[in-house]
Amino acid sequence: MNMSESVQLTNTLINPEAASQRTLYPYVTGTSVVAIKYKDGILMAADMGGSYGSTLRYKSVERMKSVGKHSVLGASGEISDFQEILRYLDELILHDNMWDDGNSLGPKEVHNYLTRLMYNRRNKFNPLWNSLVLGGVKNGQKYLGSVSMIGVHFEDNHVATGFGNHLARPILRDEWKEDLSFEEGVKLLEKCMRVLLYRDRSAVNKLQIAKLTEEGMTMSQPYSLKTFWGFGAFQNPTVGAEGSW
Repeated sequence: MNMSESVQLTNTLINPEAASQRTLYPYVTGTSVVAIKYKDGILMAADMGGSYGSTLRYKSVERMKSVGKHSVLGASGEISDFQEILRYLDELILHDNMWDDGNSLGPKEVHNYLTRLMYNRRNKFNPLWNSLVLGGVKNGQKYLGSVSMIGVHFEDNHVATGFGNHLARPILRDEWKEDLSFEEGVKLLEKCMRVLLYRDRSAVNKLQIAKLTEEGMTMSQPYSLKTFWGFGAFQNPTVGAEGSW
């Protein structure tokens, strides 16, 4: 062993962080999450696919979880990083409950926490490779926001991540209204998820819808959408295209 190797080994033993590596790219990922405000609270939809590269390796991955008493979190991106975020949130909620002061963290506080968390990890050049959607209801006030992997955040009446930003948001801008009933909200989310299923190769036809109201969160059982694949553009997509075979 030469001198440089000896010094490197010594540094690694003294400071294990010296040998740590950063996430260069995600491995197992989930695709879009779509969420809207409706008359009584928040509705959020996500499929259950987990892609290993371009392979749909896992088909029963839950990507929406409740956070405390008032919030629900959905995530696109790296599944293991999402699990790490849930561990951070478990610690946050536990610490808040230990005060036992009759108060609890609302969705706005959790959203702010996630914003600082993602931006902090970005500044360390070790980001959590996720796009997050956080919705909640507290004291009659509905809240819905999004956070990117570098800490960019905003609030809106409807949000989406991944391909949903390009394919679902235009539908929501046209059809969303403030006094949507639960049935209308579910129908609108299913329309968005069906478009994503047609156009996003990482989407899988197995989804869940989470409902959050003042009473708490309920999660639907996984189910599939009715689809139609007989469109001419699906059967022969290159017809009329210049330069096609």
